[in-house]
Amino acid sequence: MGSIGKRCPEWQVRTHLPALLLALTVAGCFAASPAMTKSGQTGDEKGKKIGTGKSFVAETTVALAPAAPPGGGWDSERVMSGEDDWEPANAVDPVNPNYVYQLTTRYTGPKPCGNCKMPAIVLRRSTDGGATWVEQFLSTSGRAQYDPQIVVASSGWVYAVWLDAFTPGSTFVRSMDRGVTWSTGISWSGKGKKPQWNDKPWLGISRDGQHVYLGFNSSDSYIVSSHDFGASFSAPVKTNSDTRYWFHSGAVVSPSNPMVAWFATSNYSSGNNYNGDSDVEVLKTTNGGVSWTDVHIDTSREVPLCTWAAGCGQGFLGTQAALAIDSAGKLMIVYNANDTPDVPEQIYFKTSTDGGATWSARTKLSVASAAVNNGFPMAAAHPTTAGDFRVVWQDDRIFSHSGWNTWYKRTTNGGTSWAADVRISDLTSGAPYKSVNGYAFPYGDYGEIDVDSNGRNYVVWGEGASYSGPGGTWYTRGN
Repeated sequence: MGSIGKRCPEWQVRTHLPALLLALTVAGCFAASPAMTKSGQTGDEKGKKIGTGKSFVAETTVALAPAAPPGGGWDSERVMSGEDDWEPANAVDPVNPNYVYQLTTRYTGPKPCGNCKMPAIVLRRSTDGGATWVEQFLSTSGRAQYDPQIVVASSGWVYAVWLDAFTPGSTFVRSMDRGVTWSTGISWSGKGKKPQWNDKPWLGISRDGQHVYLGFNSSDSYIVSSHDFGASFSAPVKTNSDTRYWFHSGAVVSPSNPMVAWFATSNYSSGNNYNGDSDVEVLKTTNGGVSWTDVHIDTSREVPLCTWAAGCGQGFLGTQAALAIDSAGKLMIVYNANDTPDVPEQIYFKTSTDGGATWSARTKLSVASAAVNNGFPMAAAHPTTAGDFRVVWQDDRIFSHSGWNTWYKRTTNGGTSWAADVRISDLTSGAPYKSVNGYAFPYGDYGEIDVDSNGRNYVVWGEGASYSGPGGTWYTRGN
């Protein structure tokens, strides 16, 4: 599993308005309230994005079957639904590639139950390699839900986590029947617990699923671990001693020693206002999560404002990192960063062959233009072929600000050389925010890529009219 795009500002309110693409106008960002500060968080959904119930459902074309190009390659992209979908996640069974899973945060449409709140997490399951899908809600809740993650073990067991508001926050479930039914959720925050609230979970497992690592933040960084297939977990372990604001955005487990795991993170000096410099770090455990060490990867300067996209606030296009590990244990971190304040960030990667103790010099993957906005990097490795890494990100190289696309790049020699970029957001119509240039804006906090045992890629990402939306979750598969 790999993935992520820049985490959206938690204090920023996402407001959906019904006007179409270029006619959309919204109020800007709100200032952080005392309830969203490190010392005063209430643990409810007040700091998350809220919707107005608007979508482009009537104007969106939802394809029932993939349009495969002749001679192989990539399917044409498809949208999950016409509803207002955000924050996609994606996983494929590492042994049987017929089983593919997707999650998304849905703001509009039918609710899971009469007393349930929206947004809610939608689960999609495929038993034919992503050709067709069955859709269901992952859970019922009286709280708004966000930030889903999903992974699959070699046994076929499926593990998922989502944010059930800020309290109890990160909620873990597992399925032993390929996603049909799910266990009772396990959570870590609430009254009398430390931390009292949490946000933004990220999930990693060993190949057999016995060892589970889950990172989340409560301003500080916390990680919990399980060594009994997710039946029980450790208490949260705080991994930092500073006052920065942390986010986890990637997790991998060693293929040879499941007591060794890594998390990719970014953190900010200014709390969740996201101004100032941001650091990219890798956290590592060698004792199954009892303790963690921290290796600094890079520092990015403050990103430029994105006021040209309705509702977009400081930090939405800012630094985050994706992490992947190949079958030989080589690590690759992919992230967006800049060296000069208020200049768009570029996509870089680094590799490590000694378990993350040292890292190569950074190498740029994005196009050679300081005027192009880049973000939302995703990364994954072939499950059995060493040196085979795949990277995806979003940028506006075709048309500045409103001509965004999703790009795929692959190396088969561990990053020494790369094949040409492939534009996988290939449709020029099908929703009001799509044009010959691509789509108007990246939608949702992140995207994700996974690779099956045959080397086929499965990618999900968000496209929308602006940060405020509405928008949808789009996906494709291919080689």
